Amino acid sequence: MSELLLLIVYCALLGSVVGFLAGLLGIGGGLIIVPVLSSILLHFNTLPADQVMIAAIATSLASILFTSTSSAIAHHKNGNVPWSLAPWVMVGVALGALISGFMASLLPENIVRIVFAVSVMLIAFKMLYSNKNHSSTEREMPNKGLLTVLTTITGSLSAMIGIGGGALLVPLLTFFSVDMKKAIGCASACGIVIALFGSIGYISSGSHLFALTDGFAGFVYLPALLGIVCTSWFTAPLGAKSTHHLPVSVIKKIFAVLLLAVAANMLLK
Repeated sequence: MSELLLLIVYCALLGSVVGFLAGLLGIGGGLIIVPVLSSILLHFNTLPADQVMIAAIATSLASILFTSTSSAIAHHKNGNVPWSLAPWVMVGVALGALISGFMASLLPENIVRIVFAVSVMLIAFKMLYSNKNHSSTEREMPNKGLLTVLTTITGSLSAMIGIGGGALLVPLLTFFSVDMKKAIGCASACGIVIALFGSIGYISSGSHLFALTDGFAGFVYLPALLGIVCTSWFTAPLGAKSTHHLPVSVIKKIFAVLLLAVAANMLLK
């Protein structure tokens, strides 16, 4: 088996896992794709070590375009996408993702990693805490201007590290008393927008560094993208269906533990 074919097989296995998680938790899969794909690209010496992380982030975003589409379709069929709210959230995340994608090669990766990891840990602890201390307080959704600002920041951070936005959008929406399953469905739909606009930025900013003949579209590595998408497209709906068989408290715990594990991994690198 050639190295390229073996790389695609590894990525297909990765895609089967992240697709299910995308559907179940609305995370887009990037939280898992970026660290694992970085290791795969390093193992196969696909490109210089100092460019592996940004290629993994860009490829992750491109794959999320497909995974989130599959997941969002499944959530829509189950009535879990709040379309009265989703368009306003999409405007903000699109703007943030586009800006972040174009600025990708200029950002200090180590600082971004630490800031985001700490933020994710705080979010995870908050979700675990809320499981044990349920509050009946109803918080109103902020006005459209403030919501756009908040979601622009969310979209920017998400595209910066190659995730679909669920890691930040789900806690943000549930904070404002949006039902957990509706928040996950909204995050899946918004993941499409983050992935699309973020990918445009990464492809544009990396187009002068890599050639299509070498398997790259800007910073996006196409063979890895093929491997991930060929399985994640089919496993994402399975994860979406699972939300109807798990209580909200269990979904929150799974989500929070996953965030803690990824954040710890970021800090230890």
